Amino acid sequence: MTASRDTLPRPVPGLIDAETALFLDADGTLLAFADDPEGVALADGLLDTLDAIHAALGGAMALVSGRAISGLDQIFNRPRWAAAGQHGMERRDATGRVNTVPVDPAELARLRETVHAVATEMPGVRVEDKSWSVALHCRERPEYEPALARRAPMIAKRFPGFELQPGSYVFEFKPRGMDKGVAVASFLDEAPFHGRRPVYLGDDLTDEHAFIFVNAHGGASVRIGARTPSQATFTLSSPADVHAWLDSVKARLSQGATSAT
Repeated sequence: MTASRDTLPRPVPGLIDAETALFLDADGTLLAFADDPEGVALADGLLDTLDAIHAALGGAMALVSGRAISGLDQIFNRPRWAAAGQHGMERRDATGRVNTVPVDPAELARLRETVHAVATEMPGVRVEDKSWSVALHCRERPEYEPALARRAPMIAKRFPGFELQPGSYVFEFKPRGMDKGVAVASFLDEAPFHGRRPVYLGDDLTDEHAFIFVNAHGGASVRIGARTPSQATFTLSSPADVHAWLDSVKARLSQGATSAT
């Protein structure tokens, strides 16, 4: 694992070519963080850039997020894009077909009750219900993070069908056995992703599963921000830096398409 962001190089635009399978985290990567997860906003021009890259890659671009797919569609309004939501608990392939992992509804209901009770004890801590998983956010009240870090593992032990996934000021309880690396692997088994070199951009601990997978399969991983340690092979500093880099990727892919005609 890397010890410092400075030890990682920046990716060059040429990291993405017409034969790449591109996977993009949302929050902290494409989207700047907001205290309220529902309060995020798209940067000007980002959708145009992503639309152009999606087309240049023949559809081999997917969002891979802890958010539900419905939440991603509300933000990006691109239901034709492939997407994995809730760390892969639900996955929409390039044809629009959605697959979900089964969850015990009774256990999930009990988990929801427990999580809401914890949030009630800590004013300002938000509960995010994602249908198949549930999370506690403390970005607005970061002083609660140590207490949640102690309590969350104890909660997870009470629900064997779920596991704890810590993140940036978030503690998520998700069905056991699913992560973003598994989601990426599933995409690469299907058209138009199959046979392509995977490149993954993400900022959080939850993205490390995907970093490990793409690195092991001849791909490249790009960490956003300065979090250490990380398995990433490249780094970009912020969502704004990601947007600028994607603009350069778009320009390079467009030049390639022009020269091929």
